[in-house]
Amino acid sequence: MRLFLLVSLTMMAFAANSILNRVGVSSGDITAEMFALLRVVSGAVVLAVLVILQGGTLRARPNLWAVLGLTAYLVGFSQAYIALDAGLGALILFGGVQITMFAGAVVMGERVQATRWIGMVMALAGLFWIVGGVATQGVALLSVAFMAIAAVGWGVYSLIGRGLANPLQATALNFLWSAPLVAVTLLAGGAEAPGGFGIAMALLSGAVTSALGYALWYSLLPQLTASLAGVAQLSVPVIATLAGVILLGEALTTQIVLGSLVVIAGIALSLVPFKRG
Repeated sequence: MRLFLLVSLTMMAFAANSILNRVGVSSGDITAEMFALLRVVSGAVVLAVLVILQGGTLRARPNLWAVLGLTAYLVGFSQAYIALDAGLGALILFGGVQITMFAGAVVMGERVQATRWIGMVMALAGLFWIVGGVATQGVALLSVAFMAIAAVGWGVYSLIGRGLANPLQATALNFLWSAPLVAVTLLAGGAEAPGGFGIAMALLSGAVTSALGYALWYSLLPQLTASLAGVAQLSVPVIATLAGVILLGEALTTQIVLGSLVVIAGIALSLVPFKRG
């Protein structure tokens, strides 16, 4: 029961990133660029403190591709929520991450079972169906593209991070090195002074739902099978969607609901462990 509650808390933290980012950026109280910067800086500080408290060090060299992937995720995520609803954004992100990781496995020569191929085709079809419906509703496809960039970035980051001996230390280092890269985006978006509400949302997202959420997740992973960990993450877009409807008054269309079910079913199918007769 304790493990279940902790996993549930972690998934709610991950989903909360979508809510906090959507609320902060759409309020006009903070730019997407500044939100991403405050998120990564506050997350880096908390993660660094956790590493030091555990007797670790921050002198190791980070993986450049992991830093670039994390940066793409942070920037794309914030930019996307200028226009996307929280739940829709979380679904595109989650589906895109799983598809990216699947593609990475194929490129790296991993043997992929038939159920994974079928599941990923289903997930991709569901995403295309949803995006097609979004386009007819006048939602900016640029925001969808930004979330797709975030998904590829996080997918690459996750592929690189598989099997790390010390994931907490690696995450802290990646956040620290990503911060100056995210800061560069301020040159494109302008350095408009944020308001107190926007700052609070960004810091909460960085220090709590990102840093503490990731730290808790990494502490739980050794107790979970790979399939169970993947299935648990299926709840993230569902939680974000429900929270968006309840807290933000976001609307749901039949096409988004059905498309979401196709995406989640496809990913769930791809996570079913293969057993030889």
